[in-house]
Formats: sequence, C-alpha cells, structure tokens
Amino acid sequence: MQRVNGTALIIAALVATVGALAFPVWTYADRSGTGEANLAASSVATQWGPLSATDRDFLVKVRLAGLWELPAGQQAIERAPSQAIRDAGDHLVVGHADLDRRARDVAAKLGVELPNQPNEQQQGWLRELSAASGEEYERKFANLLRNAHGKVFALVAEVRHTTRNTLIRQLASDANQTVLDHITMLEQTGMVDFDAIANEAAGRKSASPTGPPVPNGNLPPAPTPVVPTGEDQSFTSRPVPGPVVNTDRP
Repeated sequence: MQRVNGTALIIAALVATVGALAFPVWTYADRSGTGEANLAASSVATQWGPLSATDRDFLVKVRLAGLWELPAGQQAIERAPSQAIRDAGDHLVVGHADLDRRARDVAAKLGVELPNQPNEQQQGWLRELSAASGEEYERKFANLLRNAHGKVFALVAEVRHTTRNTLIRQLASDANQTVLDHITMLEQTGMVDFDAIANEAAGRKSASPTGPPVPNGNLPPAPTPVVPTGEDQSFTSRPVPGPVVNTDRP
C-alpha cells in the first residue's frame, strides 16, 4: 500500500509540473495585454466598421481642440497687435468651427459622448493668454497653439493610418488638412520657437536617434533620381507645385 501511494504521489507531481509548464502556452492567445486582444476588447461594431478606443479618443480630442482653440482664435482677432496673429486667429475660428461640426456629426452617428468644455490644462492656457498683452501675448499665442497643433497632428496621422471605421477615416482626413493649415498660419507669424519644440520632443524620447552620420563638411555623392522607366509615360497626375498648403480651406 505504501509503494502504491508513493507511485501515485510521483505521478501526481509529474502531472502538476507538466500542467504548470503548459498553462502559459494554453493561455497565451487569450491573455489580456497583447496588442490584438486589447484592440478587440476596446472595439465595438458599427455599420461603418469597428470603432476602437483610439478612434473614440480621437473624436474627443478633436472636440477638445475646438473648445479652446476657437475662443483663442477669437481673442487673437480682437486683441493681437499684428495682422499675422489676427490672420492665424481667423483660421483657427473658421477651421475649428467647421471641424467641430464634422466631429459632432460623426459622434452622433457613432454614439460617442463628447465633452462640452476644455480640460483643465486647456483652460489654463486660455487664462495664460488672457493675462498677457502686446508682444508677450503674441508669442504665447503662437507657441501654445503651434505646440498643441503639432501634438495632435501625430494622433491624426496614427488614426488615419490605423482606423477601420470609414467615418473616423474621413474625419481624420479633414482634420489633417485643417491642422496643417493652422500650423502653417502660426509659423508664418515668425514667432514660433522651433528650438523649444524640438527640445521638448527630444525630452520625451529615450532611444538614441538613428539615421545617416553627422555631415563632416564634405559634399556627399549626389543620389540617383527616382524616375519612371516603363514604356508608358502618359501620366495624368501632377505633383504639388512646391511646399504649398491650401490655406483657403478651413
């Protein structure tokens, strides 16, 4: 009887060991934390395609942008000494009024709740602008708005690239044009501190930059141009004539 009990204990121990080793393999595909599992868990089905958490966050951020950047633009029109800042403010008002209308329409169709006031940080920016005047006001306006637009620009690109929802994809395309227009107008004021923007962005990165080596003062060999080589050269499209942004569009 003791021999039988000892054998049973050994078999039980072996079964437990094998089970412990196999458990992570069996559960890996279903465990939370994997990218695909998180995407599936955060998405809901709609008639326009799956709506992910990133899609919903994008809708909220478009709404929040309009809630503080439109009044900031209105204030610039009324208070800024220079025409360049007033022109930028004009684009902010027109662009965000249009984009907000589009975002509210998409949110209503998708059942996404949107905020009705700026967040605390954005309210702080508005108070900061209201407390400034003259050239200080213009510099704060140009840099606060340019930095905010630059950050949302990255989200717009991510959403446009990854969304599976046709309504969100179209809104991201609209937002891309509007944000780029506003960035261009703010930069045309000549008051944007690009060093500060670059230093802030570098502070958020931990990996070392990669790319070609640092230039040593000697001209590198000229690269070979990329040109079509096929027999059919009857192309109908034309390249954009230089670095032009359509600032007539909101």
